[in-house]
Amino acid sequence: MYPLIYNWLENNGLGSGSTLIAHGVILIAALTISFITFWVAKKILLVRFTEFVRRSRFSWDDTFLEKGVFVRLLYFIPALIIYLSASALPAIEVWIQRISLACMILTGLFIIDSFLNSCMKIYNAREIAREKPIRGYVQLIKILFFSVGVIFIIATLMNRSPWGLLTGLGAMTAILLLVFKDSILGLIAGFQFSSNNMVHIGDWIEMDKYGADGDVIDISLNSVKIQNWDKTISTIPTYALVSDSFKNWRGMQESGGRRIKRSIYIDMATIKFCTGEMIDRFEKIHYLKNYIRKKQEDVIAHNEQLNIDPDDISGRRMTNIGTFRAYILSYLNNHPKINKEMTFLVRQLEPTPNGLPLQVYVFSNDKVWANYESIQSDIFDHLLAVAPEFDLGVFQNPTGYDFKALTSNVRVS
Repeated sequence: MYPLIYNWLENNGLGSGSTLIAHGVILIAALTISFITFWVAKKILLVRFTEFVRRSRFSWDDTFLEKGVFVRLLYFIPALIIYLSASALPAIEVWIQRISLACMILTGLFIIDSFLNSCMKIYNAREIAREKPIRGYVQLIKILFFSVGVIFIIATLMNRSPWGLLTGLGAMTAILLLVFKDSILGLIAGFQFSSNNMVHIGDWIEMDKYGADGDVIDISLNSVKIQNWDKTISTIPTYALVSDSFKNWRGMQESGGRRIKRSIYIDMATIKFCTGEMIDRFEKIHYLKNYIRKKQEDVIAHNEQLNIDPDDISGRRMTNIGTFRAYILSYLNNHPKINKEMTFLVRQLEPTPNGLPLQVYVFSNDKVWANYESIQSDIFDHLLAVAPEFDLGVFQNPTGYDFKALTSNVRVS
């Protein structure tokens, strides 16, 4: 084709510029043919193929279509046409072929990228993806493919063997390790996540060092994204979850309940032995009827066995704090939102300057955060309100109101 165009230009008096014009005409023709072919393939063939994919009973081909695998395959067409047209331009044939090959390699890399994205989406639709995320591994494969692909592109443009360039990279190992340090550490962390079952997508984790407290929404090669409860996003280096400590609430989420661990501080000045009037009053409380009756029998039997007067302080006697603790146990045991199969404690802790801690250590059977907080609040609303019925005072530091009440009773001389 080139000699025909060149001779035609020579015969029409364009001899001085015939070579340049001939090359330009052929190049424009090749680009035009490649564009038209690509347009026809995209507007006709791809449309027909898309309709076929939509009608198929498989879902994976829809994913490949959505991620652009088939569209990117079409980009081979113009690159291949230009490559085959290079022989018509002998002066620049080598460079056109090199550039065309480089474009085809680049197109192949983008096709691989789309293919891997499609595979990852198909995998993520499965339940196992929560426990075994593969995004980090996919990113590593992409890095390897693109690294090798860039080397092949450079080798093609330089007309050198890619293996020679790959061999030369051995001397740059230290630099590569430094550049890809985070990726290498992230890959190692990803293996540890999988082998030790440490973190899944959807886990609630807490990591104070990075201000993270929420659900894991993404695990990649270099970072883990956590959506905090205030809807902000915390990004943590993947390897930090291996090198630093963090709290994973998955155990709670998979268990039968969520822990309630809170104390009421009792003013120790209000703790005393129960009088007969107090016992009669407590016995009328529904949750304490059986307890008071059985406890009274035990106390009387113990004192009679040791021949101790019931009013002697050396004898065994009921206290308002012990009765209140028994009431809490019975109240929680009858509470429909408390899991009775898990740890169930109401205990005294060591006295403090703020009073005697009476700790409730139980588990709610509803693990939803809002419901859990409501259950916990309802329980302690009730306990704080009922404590005075046992002649017990709940400790709190003096407030301005207390000082005002105190000074109002002091007469000025």
